[in-house]
Amino acid sequence: MQELDKSVVPIIESVYETLTESERIAADFFINNAEQALDFSASYVSKLLHVSEASLTRFAKKCGFSGYREFIYVYKLNITEPSNPHTQLTQNVLADYDEILNKTYSLIDEKQIEHIIQLIINAKRVYFYGIGSSGLVAQEMKSRFMRLGLVCDAFTDADLMKINSSLLDEESVVIALSISSDTAVILDSLEQAQQRNAKTILLTANRKTSVDENCDEVVSIATRKNLNFGNRISPQFPLLVIIDVLYAYFLRSDIDSRKKIFSSTLTALDEEIKENGE
Repeated sequence: MQELDKSVVPIIESVYETLTESERIAADFFINNAEQALDFSASYVSKLLHVSEASLTRFAKKCGFSGYREFIYVYKLNITEPSNPHTQLTQNVLADYDEILNKTYSLIDEKQIEHIIQLIINAKRVYFYGIGSSGLVAQEMKSRFMRLGLVCDAFTDADLMKINSSLLDEESVVIALSISSDTAVILDSLEQAQQRNAKTILLTANRKTSVDENCDEVVSIATRKNLNFGNRISPQFPLLVIIDVLYAYFLRSDIDSRKKIFSSTLTALDEEIKENGE
């Protein structure tokens, strides 16, 4: 696997839904020209795209930069010569994984992750919400974090999710998973959880202003064109990567104690196997 580099493109993709029409014109331009050495001066790009320089500045700020000058400085650092296309399926699949890992590395905010881990540590109980294939990831989160001593549960049924959201309090944390952030029951449950003063966290590849209003934290996950169709790699892979990051931070928060708990769960499983004669 190639060395990971910070790239601006996944940042642009993560805020794309919040951009105005003129800002999206700029976004499309920078997404599609990340491997070309062009004239990226504000005057040239504004004339080329028929947008104002002010629109470029607003676009850069929405991407988290102080202005267009800082944005383009970082953007140009990652311009590379296009590589020869691979035709073999194995290489294509691995290239997709590399792309997701690079984008994840660019999107990860360590301070945000540490804050989320602190919310989890302070919570009396943590709930993972997910529907469909995201529900399978929610179940995986429950299994892994429970073995480190976290009191948690996963809900993948719409009705049970709504019922659970109505019973939360300020000592609860909800971590919801929705790549599209369009799943109505997930959004409704987050809103209800927030009304009950629970801490709410959403893992998504499609950040929206309406979602931000109902969440204490929104974690942007990596995506790529047509990833939701799963035509080459699983659309849930970016979620699994973020789970591993959260898991690593949670383990490190009290590593000796959590390792002991993990070992005790292994012992319990071994005893069950022996009792069942397997």
